[in-house]
Amino acid sequence: MKLLVCIKQVPDMESKFKIDADGVWYDRSDLAWRMNEYDEFAVEQAVQVKEATGADLTVLCIGPEQVKETMKKALAMGCDRGVHIADDQSHRRDPYQIASLIAAFAGDKGFDLIFTGMQSQDRGSGQVGVMAAELLGLPAVTTIVGFALAGDKITVKRELEGGVKATVEATLPALVTCQLGLNTPRYPTLPNIMKAKKKELLAVAAADLSPADALLQTVKLTFPEKKGGGVFLEGDVGEVADRLIRILKEKTSVLA
Repeated sequence: MKLLVCIKQVPDMESKFKIDADGVWYDRSDLAWRMNEYDEFAVEQAVQVKEATGADLTVLCIGPEQVKETMKKALAMGCDRGVHIADDQSHRRDPYQIASLIAAFAGDKGFDLIFTGMQSQDRGSGQVGVMAAELLGLPAVTTIVGFALAGDKITVKRELEGGVKATVEATLPALVTCQLGLNTPRYPTLPNIMKAKKKELLAVAAADLSPADALLQTVKLTFPEKKGGGVFLEGDVGEVADRLIRILKEKTSVLA
């Protein structure tokens, strides 16, 4: 069995963000970087399948040279090898272009199961996984929070709204996108970190995979508009209730 897990390097969400000079993305300088949180669950699930079946597991990441540092974590978690699709402009590509790069690489490799995160923390489109599946002609099951493999079939639980979960079965080959809570990602041990340094890390130029033309273009990036602060009401319960009712009538249509 052959497995592929796709990851993305994203800024640490605690970083202080600035909009870049072009006004269409964030300034990439002076940021701390990490593996996309959703992708950590994808890597962990892929490694668990590898451990249970003896499958061969490849991790793929698209981006500039610096993403290799994030790939090393996936290798230390248990992936067998890494494939770096070198692309200094990956942050400017829309989800369809990213999906086309994944599909171009994976198309002739015969992967039985592909794992991705549900979405990236920086762009948050939630589209790359399902688009890659469509381009590869594979069934896709999204937002999974439970996973089981038996033979050539997977049984997964999907998270729906309101805490409801759906159980879905699919026949391999297939692609799944992983949601928070699917598992508990392991922390790479020092011996495995050292072993990861010796694992194969292949480089492929994005231009050699002929990415698709963009369907979307980012026109402008802005910070959320600042709004006024909240109002704190203090005093006797009855007095506060009367003031609250007056505010609701004056400021909203709730009690109109």
